[in-house]
Amino acid sequence: MWLAAALLLAALAAWGISRMAVPAPVASSTRSSGVPTTRVKRGAVTLTVTARGDLQGGSSEMLTAPMIGGNDMGITFLREPGELVHPGDEVVRLDTTEQEFKLREAEADLAEAEQHVVQARADAEAGDEEDRYQLLAAVAQVKLAELDVRRNPLLAAIAARQNDLALEAAREHLRQLQEDVDNRKSTATAGIAIQDAARNKARAQAETARRNIAAMTLRAGIIGYVNVQQNATGPLFQGMNVPPFQLGDTVRAGMAVVQIPDLRNWEVVSTVGELDRGHLAPGQKVDFSVIALPGRKFTGHVKIVGGTNGPAWDRHFELRVAVDNPVPELRPGMSTRLVITEEVLPGVLWVPSQALFESNGRAFVYLETPGGFVTHDVTLVRRSESQGVITGLEEGQLVAMSNPQRQNRPAASGSAMKALAK
Repeated sequence: MWLAAALLLAALAAWGISRMAVPAPVASSTRSSGVPTTRVKRGAVTLTVTARGDLQGGSSEMLTAPMIGGNDMGITFLREPGELVHPGDEVVRLDTTEQEFKLREAEADLAEAEQHVVQARADAEAGDEEDRYQLLAAVAQVKLAELDVRRNPLLAAIAARQNDLALEAAREHLRQLQEDVDNRKSTATAGIAIQDAARNKARAQAETARRNIAAMTLRAGIIGYVNVQQNATGPLFQGMNVPPFQLGDTVRAGMAVVQIPDLRNWEVVSTVGELDRGHLAPGQKVDFSVIALPGRKFTGHVKIVGGTNGPAWDRHFELRVAVDNPVPELRPGMSTRLVITEEVLPGVLWVPSQALFESNGRAFVYLETPGGFVTHDVTLVRRSESQGVITGLEEGQLVAMSNPQRQNRPAASGSAMKALAK
């Protein structure tokens, strides 16, 4: 029993050393034990990146609540999510009760201001007529006084002096009257300007109320499907599921209520790992399928390669793909599978990715020789998910698709157990 235990320990130690050592040649009998093989091929290799994404319309239109004050506005009409709308269609209507009240007030103020302007102008015209009459009378008094002064040489000194004083008084009255007329005209003009300003203010308030009422009906500017936004008006907590806006909810000024993707510019938005960031560039061809439309194939091209973000252990970046052949059946939010063509390498040697192995920074394959499978170092030029472009082999050579040594491990373990049993 002690001898059997020692033999088992020796066998296990040898197996562990073989795991740590560089793979050694394997006997040719391993091929007959079921090692899958493949041949080195030469031809064109298409390097691709696969990803998942979601459809959305490009250049989306966002309908937001108008900036008409700090009060919340209730939703009195809201299109159903996913409903198709055309330019000019009503999508959202907000409660206009407050603005309609302001409009009625402004219109009443405007009507009153109009009457005040009419009254001020009528008073000014009446004052002008009275001032003209008084000026004419004062001018006539001056002329009469002048005629009396002409008779002074024929009159006594006292009478002549009285005529001179009367002329001076008539002229002074005319001068004072002209100043008064100018002052009253300026006052009347200022009064009319004040009433005009009040009328313009009331008119502006009425126009503002009308614009606000019109702005509280949100209309579509493009053709697309309604995408109702989340209602973030209330308190939010971490992990809370925020529901979309519904009929009767309130919104604040400036909040986004509905998004309408532009169906003329479909995009697929995807998140791709950081390792593929350096292989992607705008303009690359993309083939993709839509999960909800089985059997349909679509094409596109890389539109935008965004910046990398995320934590250090999960770095990724946003990729936007423009759709080249959209169809009416597409809907925002549909899931897609993307195959992005990085590069096409013509006339290169390649093997399936399963036939390539790496250890301690070197790449190698298990090459079949007359003496069995041996490790053979190769230079890895490029690698995709299914193919590896290499140098260091000849076309047609046979390589293993899995580690031949592992094919013998169950047998070796079984022999060790038999030895222990003995």
